Amino acid sequence: MSQTFSDAEIEEEQKHFSNVIATFQQYAQYSLAANNRRRKDIYTLSQGDKDLLDVLGYRQKLQEVDKAILANAEFLKLIVANPEIFGHDLDSPKYADDEKAGCGTLHEHPHGDVHSHSHSHPHPHNHSHDHSNVSQHQRKYKPTDFDMDKLRSTLKQFVRDWSQEGKEERETCYMPMKDALVAHFSDRPSPELRKNIRVLVPGAGLGRLAYDVANLGFACQGNEFSHYMLLASYLILNRTDTIGQYTIYPYVHSFSNLPDRDAMLHPVKIPDVLPSALPAGSNFSLVAGDFEEIYGAEYEEGDVEPQAGQWDAVMTCFFIDTAKNIVNYLRIIHRILAPGGVWINMGPLLWHFENNATNDPSIELDLEEVKILARKIGFVISDERMIDTTYTSNSRSMLGYVYKTAFWTATKA
Repeated sequence: MSQTFSDAEIEEEQKHFSNVIATFQQYAQYSLAANNRRRKDIYTLSQGDKDLLDVLGYRQKLQEVDKAILANAEFLKLIVANPEIFGHDLDSPKYADDEKAGCGTLHEHPHGDVHSHSHSHPHPHNHSHDHSNVSQHQRKYKPTDFDMDKLRSTLKQFVRDWSQEGKEERETCYMPMKDALVAHFSDRPSPELRKNIRVLVPGAGLGRLAYDVANLGFACQGNEFSHYMLLASYLILNRTDTIGQYTIYPYVHSFSNLPDRDAMLHPVKIPDVLPSALPAGSNFSLVAGDFEEIYGAEYEEGDVEPQAGQWDAVMTCFFIDTAKNIVNYLRIIHRILAPGGVWINMGPLLWHFENNATNDPSIELDLEEVKILARKIGFVISDERMIDTTYTSNSRSMLGYVYKTAFWTATKA
């Protein structure tokens, strides 16, 4: 049964999508204004203090930040140059057919076969509706600080997933998961033997983990909900021709805890690999939409449930704490796995809806409770350990947050 949406839900989705596009487009204006505040503050000082700051080159630094912001803005414009990639006909006065609103498959690379945390769930619907009158809404919408924070986080996510600079952080998380996947299917030691093993990566973000899994020969599908991540991943996966094609400055938005100027102003080139260079015959896709709606939708009696038992592995990295109801997340993972299938998890328990202002429900378990729940649902947990890691951290900063993440593999009993 295809999921349908009310006119009110479609209108809400339309508004949210256009807000995201407006946020990308107004990044330069917002960020330059924030930097200009620093210039204004200089004029509140005495002449002697101004002279000392000039000796330090403080005004010159502000000019360099302006240039970096403008460079980021040009990159962000590329991301939203073609928002119709999501099936949004911005010029159409009609909504999309509700029967097509279940999910959208994006990022299909030209190799013959199918190719194709974020850590946020800002909106309750998927991404497959057309959007009319978006341009008019964009002119009226003023992005909030929260909107811009999401956009700045997207820039830092590029570092984590698609730069040489992010390799250490990325591999701390992704390598144990990939090793566990390969070990579970050790009877398939070569990529040629893995092509029929289906792997799902919910909360795929900018798609690097799913890409890496596909590069190992598995048939891998990523699932992502955030418009910020989906728009950004489309550019990197489908509109990139060379390694290091884009240069971004992800750390220019804060002047705090910096040991030197370079810690803030150093450029980061992306990507560090060419996404289109997957081996011929690779199977890699990214599906847009809410994890629970796509993979856990309830079906009427007598209907065939297309996701149940269809996945050989599910890999959740910094994902399970995005749940409003962790019980339902784990039930869905268990249900969609084939008998003997493996769930590989790594991440903290930063419950995203804890103390939310939107009256959303939030079930917040501790780690032991999560593992007991998983066993009750039908998982056999093994290879449990804790792994210390950062998340989209500036490695040159004087301040860093370290997550003590929980790692495990669990098989469907």
